[in-house]
Amino acid sequence: MNHNDALIELIRQAEEAAQVRKATVDHLGLKMLELSGIMSGVIGSSGKILLAGNGGSAAMSSHFAAEMVVRLSGDRNREALPAIALSTDMAILTAVGNDYGFEHIFARQVEALGHRGDMLIVLSTSGNSENLVRAVSTARQKQIITAGLLGGDGGQLGKQVDKPLIVPHRSTQRIQEEHLFMIHQLVEMVERDLFA
Repeated sequence: MNHNDALIELIRQAEEAAQVRKATVDHLGLKMLELSGIMSGVIGSSGKILLAGNGGSAAMSSHFAAEMVVRLSGDRNREALPAIALSTDMAILTAVGNDYGFEHIFARQVEALGHRGDMLIVLSTSGNSENLVRAVSTARQKQIITAGLLGGDGGQLGKQVDKPLIVPHRSTQRIQEEHLFMIHQLVEMVERDLFA
């Protein structure tokens, strides 16, 4: 591909991303506000946020937890917020995977760490990851509120979580871009709710 064609493709990708962003805000803006309010309520009631995802979504769940524990805005000093990414402890992940199977790596941690009044947020571009489906099932058994940052048609998780936020697009990269946008907006809104 020559430079001119590459630039045309880059512009096309940027335009598509902008269209998806506008659609995300138009269709999911109120749901994002509602979810941030629930998150604030969980934290205000001494609960914590558990986060889980696979691959790029695992990295995003870790990023989400970091923004909660540290801070999003550099000019806002505030207390740390309780959030745990379930994709970060290699010893637990490999032990559960080895002893029980990969499909149990998150459910086992929800069983160990989650309590009634907590919240589990799962991130999945397809909504069909078996280990996340099992984690949500375990959370619901423990009366833990569940939410999902999802893509496509939401998959199984779209029907299973209490609060689905589904980016209606087929491209993994477009979905992940919107998930990152939602993460930042959710943390920003929680910070405003709790520390304004």
